[in-house]
Amino acid sequence: MANLRLSVDTYWTSPYAFSAFVALKEKGHPFSVHPVALHLGEHKHPDALAASLTGRVPVLWHDGWALSESSAIDEYLDDAFAPPGYPRLFPEDARERARARQLMAWVRSDLMPIRLERPTTTLFYENMDVQPLSTAAQGSAARLLGVADALIASGRTTLFASFCIADADFALMLLRLLWNAHPAPKKVQAYVEAQWARPSVRAWVEQKRPPYVPY
Repeated sequence: MANLRLSVDTYWTSPYAFSAFVALKEKGHPFSVHPVALHLGEHKHPDALAASLTGRVPVLWHDGWALSESSAIDEYLDDAFAPPGYPRLFPEDARERARARQLMAWVRSDLMPIRLERPTTTLFYENMDVQPLSTAAQGSAARLLGVADALIASGRTTLFASFCIADADFALMLLRLLWNAHPAPKKVQAYVEAQWARPSVRAWVEQKRPPYVPY
């Protein structure tokens, strides 16, 4: 049996570690978790850098081989534990698969005002100080919701015919707004609620977290 281990941030708030964790849960293969204290610089230790190359979390270890960057981890898992033996993480159709990858790349590289003003700590820790969105963040929110409206079909709670890992990533980005009372169309709310109720996602959400220390 393959030996799988995933490094995550100590506070369990990283959207990137979230994606890799959900992907592993969806595959249904046993794995262990190794928390890394980013606020203490553990990801910068020489051994951590040697394994990850990028010095970032998450890192997947598979039989002693290490890989960082969540989107690369997600794609590797879909190749290494491929259907039909394991559930599919990306759509089978080439164009839908490309769309999923496009969306995942977008939420990782754009929408910075939302990521700065609605960090994931506001989702997983109570009593976080949240101010009204800036003009820039409001613009990003409008773009995000516009894409959601275009991609989420009425009456459906996944982007495509069945769940893919892009659903988890996209719903988490949308939840940054919805969790903090930002208005959104009902179909977008239903989509996010369905993803947030998924067992693989709940396994992340319900983790016991240490008291948060800003860094």
